[in-house]
Amino acid sequence: MEQQRSLSGSSQSPRSPSSQPYLSVSVTDPVKLGNGVQAYISYRVITKTNFPEYQGPEKIVIRRYSDFIWLRDRLFEKYKGIFIPPLPEKSAVEKFRFSAEFIEMRRQALDIFVNRIASHNLLQQSEDLRTFLQADEETMERLRSHETGIFKKKPADLMQMFKDVQSKVSDVVLGKEKPVEESNPEYEKLKQYVFELENHLAEAQKHAYRLVKRHRELGQSLSDFGKAAKLLGACEGQVLGKAFSDLGAKSEVLSAKLQKEAHQLLMSFEEPLKDYVRAVQSIKATIGERANAFRQQCELAETMKLKEINLDKLMLTRSDRVGEAEHEYKELKAASEEATRRFETIVQLMNEEIVRFQEQKTQDMGIAFHEFAKGQARLANSVADAWRSLLPKLEACSSV
Repeated sequence: MEQQRSLSGSSQSPRSPSSQPYLSVSVTDPVKLGNGVQAYISYRVITKTNFPEYQGPEKIVIRRYSDFIWLRDRLFEKYKGIFIPPLPEKSAVEKFRFSAEFIEMRRQALDIFVNRIASHNLLQQSEDLRTFLQADEETMERLRSHETGIFKKKPADLMQMFKDVQSKVSDVVLGKEKPVEESNPEYEKLKQYVFELENHLAEAQKHAYRLVKRHRELGQSLSDFGKAAKLLGACEGQVLGKAFSDLGAKSEVLSAKLQKEAHQLLMSFEEPLKDYVRAVQSIKATIGERANAFRQQCELAETMKLKEINLDKLMLTRSDRVGEAEHEYKELKAASEEATRRFETIVQLMNEEIVRFQEQKTQDMGIAFHEFAKGQARLANSVADAWRSLLPKLEACSSV
């Protein structure tokens, strides 16, 4: 997975006049802090850059998972139309939350997350990214506590929001209101591609998980068998006992190789697939934002038409409300034009983003499947060599 984070110019000297602009970030050294339900993992985030907006060529800060969430949410709010890189999910099982494997998987995923942002030509210019990479811990804590979003709303506000959504859905189902949807063949093709891709990736990830599990189970079985073979050898004569002992030792060696390969398979194959499942979910969130922008544009355009008709009526009757109505119409027209510009920007950015996503996916999936095949070939050779080395001893025993 580390190979997927190749940023150009990372070997250049910071602040060197001849160096290309670069921004490289490393998420390292996860450390558990606190106890019980208050416990969390902190990470050392190291930034190396020659961007003039940054405080210097290198900066080291301490961040926790909630800081990464803050950055993701800020970017999603400000950069409509851009596929914001996904974050790894929280562990739903408490006992796995602080396991070494889970911590390393999350560290790797967070490293990829922040470097995808740092390598994106628009997101890398974000003031929020600079804050994330440079601010002290107190500043970050203050920023997190001041965030206002759906999860910061009061329960009463949330209940009203859910009631509004429920009412809208009921109106659509009962035929009282038809949903305003964009009618565009290319857009429909994009949505179909995204939904199919999510299903196929999720299926591949499920089977990758089973492969990891199978490697681990086989490794454990070989370990158990190795111990049993050694005990059996201890009860036999010298020649047979030595053969059984060697068989047990070789089984334990292969068990260790299988466990190691299972871990490699998890990190370099299953995790990249899982990461792309999350990436597709981020794309779906952007599709949702595009749908909202389209609806808002249509609603404002429709309202503006009604206001225009009303204004014409008032002008014909020479009403004293003409001035007020003209002002309202101008404001609405400005809002409608802004909504149209916002929607068109989202469409343009999404068109660029899907091309970038497909190119990156091709590269990342190529690496993941190459690593998978290489690991399986390596393991098969190790297993074959190990059993082959035992054959002369076992043949000697069988011919006695």
